[in-house]
Amino acid sequence: MSEYGYSYHRSIGGRHSRREEKDLISGIRKQHYDEIREHCLAEEELFEDPEFPTEDSSIFYSQAPPREFEWKRPHEICDNPVFIADGASRFDVQQGELGDCWLLAAIASLTVNQRLFAKVVPPDQSFQDGYCGMFRFHFWRQGEWVEVVVDDRLPTYYGQLTFMHSVDKNEFWSALLEKAYAKLEGSYESLKGGSTCEAMVDFTGGVSEFFDLKKAPPNMFSIMLKASQRGSLMGCSIDADPNELEARVDNGLVMGHAYSITSVILMDIETPSMSGKIPMVRIRNPWGNEAEWKGRWSDQSREWSLIPDSQKKAIGLTFDDDGEFWMSFDDFRGNFEKLEICNLGPDSLEEDELDGKKRWEGHTENGEWIPRVNAGGCRNYLDTFWTNPQYRVTLTDPDDDDDDDLCTMLVGILQKDRRKKRKEGLDMLTIGYVIYKLDDEGHGPLDIKYFKYHASSAKSPSFINLREVCGRHKLAPGTYVIIPSTFEPHQKGDYLLRIFTEKANQTNEMDEETGIIEDQEAHRIPGAREIPPPTEEEQEQEQALKASFRRVAGDDMEIDAYELRDILNTVFTREFSFDGFSLDTCRSMVAMHDGDLSGKLGFDEFKVLWRDLRRWKGVFREYDRDKSGKLSSYELRSALHASGFRLSNRTFSALVMRYSSKDGNVEFGDFILCAIRMKTMLASFKNIDEENSGHAAFDLDGFIQTVMYS
Repeated sequence: MSEYGYSYHRSIGGRHSRREEKDLISGIRKQHYDEIREHCLAEEELFEDPEFPTEDSSIFYSQAPPREFEWKRPHEICDNPVFIADGASRFDVQQGELGDCWLLAAIASLTVNQRLFAKVVPPDQSFQDGYCGMFRFHFWRQGEWVEVVVDDRLPTYYGQLTFMHSVDKNEFWSALLEKAYAKLEGSYESLKGGSTCEAMVDFTGGVSEFFDLKKAPPNMFSIMLKASQRGSLMGCSIDADPNELEARVDNGLVMGHAYSITSVILMDIETPSMSGKIPMVRIRNPWGNEAEWKGRWSDQSREWSLIPDSQKKAIGLTFDDDGEFWMSFDDFRGNFEKLEICNLGPDSLEEDELDGKKRWEGHTENGEWIPRVNAGGCRNYLDTFWTNPQYRVTLTDPDDDDDDDLCTMLVGILQKDRRKKRKEGLDMLTIGYVIYKLDDEGHGPLDIKYFKYHASSAKSPSFINLREVCGRHKLAPGTYVIIPSTFEPHQKGDYLLRIFTEKANQTNEMDEETGIIEDQEAHRIPGAREIPPPTEEEQEQEQALKASFRRVAGDDMEIDAYELRDILNTVFTREFSFDGFSLDTCRSMVAMHDGDLSGKLGFDEFKVLWRDLRRWKGVFREYDRDKSGKLSSYELRSALHASGFRLSNRTFSALVMRYSSKDGNVEFGDFILCAIRMKTMLASFKNIDEENSGHAAFDLDGFIQTVMYS
């Protein structure tokens, strides 16, 4: 490898520049095609990809290869290699030894839409002009389009391609596309087993839907026809036989095998006695051979005599052993069991390509489930469910063709990078979502009481361990909240929430602005807690504290952090099982009320501090329901809210990481320190943000003083 190649494409574990750190895509370094190509052409050398080397580990991660593979470039395999021969079509995709028929079915569907195909497989590449052994492909990756480059060294055995290939022995776009996708996922083995819609989403940026055809809605054909008219990609399958891999049924179909749907139409039928339209579906087996449907409307069946020649010509009817066949919709629904539809996003079709077609309105939100913060699990775990991320969506206008004045909404939750993490022993999380109707559009994040007393309006079809879970819902216009979650709590994962509607929608994360709840509004905010009148015990404590203060303070009637620690610990170590307030915590207490920056508290300042401590102590006791002397991190947000603090999701996450222990608990002393520092920081910020704009200009010294003195 050249010096340029080595220095530019260092391994992921080594040191790298800031630019390179920003260019990581799902664990592989982004490689700049134009720069590498220019260098290779100048040096008259062929590209060798250090990010996906020609090693066994790029093929298998869990086992040794069953045979010795040889990596060869196309011109070492045949005399006249071409990237795309006579245009790309669904017949170019042939399955090899890898169990990735789901990927092949998606690629076959992709070729039906040539504009989308050209976006994924740029056609301006060849083995002639400007060839340098490198090819590029584009994939939609978890919210954005990314470019993946590969060299053209492909795994072979006895000089033949081992995995995906074309019918034409000298055509290589499909084999190189498979390699680029394997690189994105970590290895060829990572492509074993999957859902056709998973690849369809990565080729289009669409939202996928799954239908159980045994429980299909009455308008299933209408959904498929509308999806086809919108350019959606579709796949279907029959559940696998547990006793046999890809078992063939007598009617020619294969169980546990992914097919692509390449057309859905209402086909003209004409006989001497009648004429009309029949719902039809065209399907392709990625094997591309004679393994086709043998029932009605199969190749050469007598039903085709009922179809006018003009209709046969319009649909491009052929009777070759190419894996493609037609079925009536009734036969399709009666034989296939699973249907997958990838609905194209709003940016998948350009204005000039719509041609009367409608496209979805879309919205995307990135999020993460963080254990101890917002990984609350499903509704079965009510105590933590409410801490999950929450998203508000407002549906305004019903669908044009809906007689019930309802709005169609597709919701998709996509978990990120799980396939790639298989080699780390991580599999897909079991995920889903629930939708609730809101009566108050301005409502903040919903608390546990809301979910205890309100039923959901809709939910995901199931909680399942797929990369993406999607559901189609018909809802009345109004405001809703979507809650994505894992099935069990405390599971870590990144996700992408996508919402598609036929009409425009308004969507945002339900969050609060970090701040202090003022006394005059506390009674209007659920969870906020006013200071109750002191109990008889607290009145006695206050008198004792006052006497202790005068005794310790001396003539100047002021105490420092050391003296404050002795006074408070005398009281609080009797009430709570903890080691007492640290000197650092007491310094923060002094800083919170030390208006003259003397480093000491006068008695009036001490009384204000005691008022805060009494409220926070009461809140801690209220939420420490098991009397353990600790709060769980899930209880912390409610406790801080009751203490008078509004917290954004980001701020709360930072507080949990700062003040909770490894087991996710917050002790009494840490809770008090957290409340003190929050109040001090917010007060300092408010003093500078005089216009209450949410922005403040700190100089460096002022920022350091604010942080250090809180």
